[in-house]
Amino acid sequence: MYWEENSMTKKVGFIGLGIMGKPMALNLIKAGHTLTVNDLNQEAVQTLLEAGATVARSPREVAENSEIIITMLPASKHVQSVVLGDNGILAGAKEGSIIIDMSSITPAISIELAEEAAKKGVGFLDAPVSGGEPKAIDGTLAIMVGGKEDVFEAAKSVLFDMGSAVTLVGNSGCGVTAKLANQIIVNLNIAAMSEALILAAKAGIDIEKMYQAIRGGLAGSAVLDAKVPLILERNFAPGGTIAINMKDITNVMDTAHEIGVPLPLSSHLLEIFHALKVDGKLMDDHGGIVQYYEKLANVEVRGSNQ
Repeated sequence: MYWEENSMTKKVGFIGLGIMGKPMALNLIKAGHTLTVNDLNQEAVQTLLEAGATVARSPREVAENSEIIITMLPASKHVQSVVLGDNGILAGAKEGSIIIDMSSITPAISIELAEEAAKKGVGFLDAPVSGGEPKAIDGTLAIMVGGKEDVFEAAKSVLFDMGSAVTLVGNSGCGVTAKLANQIIVNLNIAAMSEALILAAKAGIDIEKMYQAIRGGLAGSAVLDAKVPLILERNFAPGGTIAINMKDITNVMDTAHEIGVPLPLSSHLLEIFHALKVDGKLMDDHGGIVQYYEKLANVEVRGSNQ
């Protein structure tokens, strides 16, 4: 039996205080949860300490002090190490506790981790997010969840303290599979948008007026509204880095090939990411995909006041 929903405030652990993890953890404190955190970045840890969190020296110590343990880490190997390592979560987790991995990893690894957790009587949810840093800050993330329904029900209130749309997609691995699909749509949308912006820039039309003209029509999207204003300001400070999105699209291609799904546009996108990596753009926001096209056409997309 997992921790009951008899109290809306819980003892929560949070491991991974990066661009997304830090604001998500802060929202859990605002919601009244008792938070224990762990991260290699001491500056981020200090921010959480000042906000009222307790600091643990290891993932094991986080687990020993928590009913629900959240991980928000860069890639599969980091999650495996933090969950399964000698000083990891499962070494300290109590029976009936729940691990929620909110990282974007491969479905195969999520399923493996859920099976290992189950051996110790620990629940496991894969619960990646979409919405980037702005929605992490204001607590309106979309959260796609994979796992058992009783585990989801026990952890649901905590997820809603970080997101406004929380959906149980299916069993273990289904949340991260939904995230892979999400990343195809988001990043190919940015690439398509970039081609259009480059065409407009080279043609010499007012790009801000073009954006206003098309955003209310079928070409309008959340991606368009989130990224075009930043591109026009030449603001590539990361909400979601090219590095992270390149990792996601690599996972997309690996998973697709394993199950026999050709993805020609996604494979091209992965090569665009590799070109941006060679160009030193890995830590730019993925809106920086436009810079690949700018180089091809020898033109820069700028707002009129830039």
